[in-house]
Amino acid sequence: MRSRFRLAPLSAALLPLFLAPVALAETLPLGSLQVEADTISGQMEQQLRATGSVKATRDGQQFEADWLEYYVDKQLLRAGDRARMRQPDGAVDADALEAYLATDSGSARNADFAFGHDRRVLRGHADALIMEGKSKYRLQGTRANTCEPGDDSWYLRAGSLDLDYGRNVGVAKNAWVQFEGVPILYTPWMDFPLDGGRKSGLLFPTITTGSDGLQVAVPYYWNIAPNYDATITPRYIEQRGTMLGLEARYLQPGYQGRVYTEQLPGDKKANTDRHMWQLEHQQQLNQQLTFGLDGRIVSDPDYYDDFGNSTAAATSSNLLRQAWMNYNPGWASFNLSASRYQTLAGGTEQYARVPKLTIASSRQFGSFRAQLESETTRFEHRTLQDGWRSVAYPSISWRLDKPWGFLLAKAGLHYTHYSLDAYNGAAASTHNRTLPITTLDSGLFFERDTSFQGRALTQTLEPRLYFVNIPREDQSQLPNFDTSENDLSFAQLFSENRFSGYDRINAAKQVTAAVTSRLQDNESGLERLRVAIGQRFYLNDDDITLSGSTASREQKRSDILSSVGGDLSSALRLDASYQYNQALKKTERFTTQLRYSPAAGKTLSVRYRFGRNELLDNDGNYGPLRTVDIAGQWPIARNWYLVARQNYSLQDKKVLQRLAGVEYNQGCWIVRVVGERYLTDVSQYKNAVYLQLELKDLSSLGNNPMETLRLAIPGYSDINNIPETE
Repeated sequence: MRSRFRLAPLSAALLPLFLAPVALAETLPLGSLQVEADTISGQMEQQLRATGSVKATRDGQQFEADWLEYYVDKQLLRAGDRARMRQPDGAVDADALEAYLATDSGSARNADFAFGHDRRVLRGHADALIMEGKSKYRLQGTRANTCEPGDDSWYLRAGSLDLDYGRNVGVAKNAWVQFEGVPILYTPWMDFPLDGGRKSGLLFPTITTGSDGLQVAVPYYWNIAPNYDATITPRYIEQRGTMLGLEARYLQPGYQGRVYTEQLPGDKKANTDRHMWQLEHQQQLNQQLTFGLDGRIVSDPDYYDDFGNSTAAATSSNLLRQAWMNYNPGWASFNLSASRYQTLAGGTEQYARVPKLTIASSRQFGSFRAQLESETTRFEHRTLQDGWRSVAYPSISWRLDKPWGFLLAKAGLHYTHYSLDAYNGAAASTHNRTLPITTLDSGLFFERDTSFQGRALTQTLEPRLYFVNIPREDQSQLPNFDTSENDLSFAQLFSENRFSGYDRINAAKQVTAAVTSRLQDNESGLERLRVAIGQRFYLNDDDITLSGSTASREQKRSDILSSVGGDLSSALRLDASYQYNQALKKTERFTTQLRYSPAAGKTLSVRYRFGRNELLDNDGNYGPLRTVDIAGQWPIARNWYLVARQNYSLQDKKVLQRLAGVEYNQGCWIVRVVGERYLTDVSQYKNAVYLQLELKDLSSLGNNPMETLRLAIPGYSDINNIPETE
């Protein structure tokens, strides 16, 4: 018969108990200890000994052992021959266990442990485990990881490991990170947050290689306060020298921001100092008033070609620096800003806007809407015409919406005033332009039920007409501060002005006719097919060129635009657009993409792009552009994924970007190996190699290729979020 006891100190005399199935109940000062065992013996008020499948519980703590001794006056519990302790913050299994219940202190020998909550559980083995208070442990001769039980594919081996769950801090001394039994990183000291949150300390280094040789970065994270932090990153670049990076972030109830810099004194390749500064700041002064600062500046035009990745090199031609203030009382919005650009290699210098004031307002009156667009800007340039430009564009519109269609009529007056400085020997001057603008937009909507291969579908027919009338006015005396001509597209077919900016307004007496038809799957909601075709028809030959001079239009209609797209199945999608030049009887542009994505981690895409007059050659002339882009992510074995992209110019017979690599998700760690070669200018390539080892709930080593993969491969999935494959 198993004996059960609830022990407490008594004021009575000592009573010897021998193998008696007796239950006594009192309350200990810090809670009662309930014991169940095959045999229980001892002396009340002094000690208890239990043997044989012992189980004891006390205030959320549970003990299991072959034998157990409890000393009442010291509240000391000893257990052995493989003892187990369970408590809210974790569990310990040891050959021998000693615990002072009143002070949550004690020790264990040859102990297996698991501490933590939810997903982030630290498991491992210690030669000796010392309990130093509530949720505070010191482990000696330790190996630990955050993997599932029985998975030792990687672990942290430390001479000592201190865990303080009250302060959420872990400290390892004389520590090695071992991966598949091979030591890969040593540190004499490291600390880390036990719940995965923020904690000051060294982060894992990144090691990369590429066109500049071996690169090693060792970041230090400084958790200054709950709303302030900084990352300091020394970075060794084999062929250039040592760079220092600093990122500081701050967050307050009324403002937030970020400061980032990179400093490389004495670049060995460029034989000069290199640097980059970036600032982002936004502040809410009150509910109506905000202001901000943002911008980047680099030491030289080639900075991003040398130190950026393929994305930065392709997109960084003009770096914006601006300050702005926005005031919105509800009935209008006021924005005051000042901005300048730094032009990098391959870019064209842009005008500075110092300052720019924009006022916009929109008010609804029943079916009518009154709107105002206005702007006053000071433009400055080192070599071009400087001056002021003021714009006011009030308009009123009326809209009718019905289930079967819509009608939108709009009338406005576009006024522009220029006050220009003296330039190239010409005196200062002023110019005005006033143009009335009227538009009429209308559309109908028809639908019918249909079916295909037994699936219920809804087919729509959506014709649309859009009319614009703007008189022609010579604008050749007006400067061009910020205007360019937009490419023809479906969206542009339904816009008033084919020019961006305010310096040029096209002459227009034209009608756009378009029709769209869709097939909608009634069950899944997928748009199985969308077909659209549209064209603009000119009712007179009035035209304005980008230079501002008047011209006579030779053609009575624009190119024909058409598009086809849709989800051919739940996994297969097609998108294509086609622009046909009727005057030349030639294809102007053609793009198509077919993407197959049956599940997360499985995506294949083929893209083709043709432009008759888009590729700029070495002589500054435009010619045809023809590229083929093949990309994909696909599982090749259990938890192994292949990633690849090839962007190839058929016209130049050269690779624009080539990328290939593999990813593996073991469950407790992920490895990514990716190689990339990309074109930085007409004839110069840059190489990059990404090698990253990500250890679950700890950190990662190497260079992260995730941003590059997301931009290069349509539909790319983070393998952290993909269920394990068979």
